[in-house]
Amino acid sequence: MIKAFVVDDEPLARDELAYLLRRTKQVEIVGEAESIDDAIGKIFEVEVDVLFLDIQLAGESGLDLASKILQQKHRPEIVFATAFDEYALKAFDLHAIDYLLKPFDETRVQTTIQKLAKILRTKKNMNGAKISNRTEGNDRLAITVDERIVIINVNELLYIGTIDGKTIVVTEKNKYQVSEPLISFERKLQSHQILRVHRAFLINIYAIVEIEPWFHSTYNLIMKDGEKVPVSRTYTKDLKQLLDF
Repeated sequence: MIKAFVVDDEPLARDELAYLLRRTKQVEIVGEAESIDDAIGKIFEVEVDVLFLDIQLAGESGLDLASKILQQKHRPEIVFATAFDEYALKAFDLHAIDYLLKPFDETRVQTTIQKLAKILRTKKNMNGAKISNRTEGNDRLAITVDERIVIINVNELLYIGTIDGKTIVVTEKNKYQVSEPLISFERKLQSHQILRVHRAFLINIYAIVEIEPWFHSTYNLIMKDGEKVPVSRTYTKDLKQLLDF
């Protein structure tokens, strides 16, 4: 069962969402709160897979709570559930996996749960395979850029590609051109959430925003920075198995 926590200052809306989540028969409601302080006091006392979060709380913003949650090492996924659509872009900047609008539509809620279930299965698969080998302190990668050594956080890595014969390392904030070949990075990052999807690209699976079908059973991956990374037929099977689609 997916363990969900609901934060909304409107009891009726909170009850409605909890009811629809239970109706999926895949969700257990493990907690509820009506304010940021109330939520913070409860969320880390129970095991939570996903936080359903209203944006406009009484005198507060759910976006602030999402920012606090992101600072935690072991954090739940976030789904915003609100009556206002103008915050969608900001929500996805905070790594929300979905954005539900009030009044809630049951079919739409079910779609969210299906999406969430796939994400959680992916996390479990990765934890049981490559990521299980990770140890504290190896989440940083040293790269040489113009005779400087730059340290980047592997979790902030989006993708690494070979473009026009040059290796480009792309993170959430920067792009670096390096002389090190792609195969070298593949070896260094084999115990992380990094996957080869093309002879010229390695990607962070958690930086994928959308999977776009392309020609002849290939795909394009839409990454967090909006760029498209191709998936060749050679690596399609591995990607499908990992992400369960």
